[in-house]
Amino acid sequence: MPRLRLKRYLLTGLLTVIPLWVTWVVFKFVLGMLAGIGAPLVSALLASLSTTSPQAEAARNSAVILFMLALLLTLVALYAIGWLANRMIGQRLIDGFDAVLARIPLVQTIYGGTKKLMAVLQQKPSGVQRVVLIDFPRRGMKVVGFVTRVMTEEGTGREMAAVYIPTTPNPTGGYLEVVPVDELTPTDWTMDQAMAFIISGGAVAPDTLPASPAAPRDHTQDNA
Repeated sequence: MPRLRLKRYLLTGLLTVIPLWVTWVVFKFVLGMLAGIGAPLVSALLASLSTTSPQAEAARNSAVILFMLALLLTLVALYAIGWLANRMIGQRLIDGFDAVLARIPLVQTIYGGTKKLMAVLQQKPSGVQRVVLIDFPRRGMKVVGFVTRVMTEEGTGREMAAVYIPTTPNPTGGYLEVVPVDELTPTDWTMDQAMAFIISGGAVAPDTLPASPAAPRDHTQDNA
């Protein structure tokens, strides 16, 4: 009896801690990435001030203070960029920056592709729902995907959708599949609902799923 109680309590504690641990891992990754952007500038600034200020030298040698200052600097910079991007002069500066990067082949491929993906995910494609379900990696298994573009197949004239399939729990990596539009299962999910479903490993999900599109009928069986 004590052994069963011990196992039950340990399992309950583990299930309680796992969501907190996943949340911490995600936040640690995001905050660490943001702090890493501002860290070189903060370190250089503190190094220049350390010759005249003992406080700057102490802050430079403290990993926690350096992390917080770098994170704060990055957040302020992001806010300033967002504010500037919503102004006419900011749009002109961004357009000029894009024009410079367009002259660098490899950089333009990465930067331009990522920027187009971010712009596409913020808009609903015409005639096709953004969040869909598709058969992956085989028929009968469903995954959540985001339609990024609809194209027309040469010869057949079929509409084909480019679908980005993010991975769990880190949605920054994933797969790109080209799927016939008539094989997509549309959903009424928003981007936020879909991302919550992916990051939580399916724990945060609606009670029902949309039905798959009807499979094409096999006429060979009718003639048999």
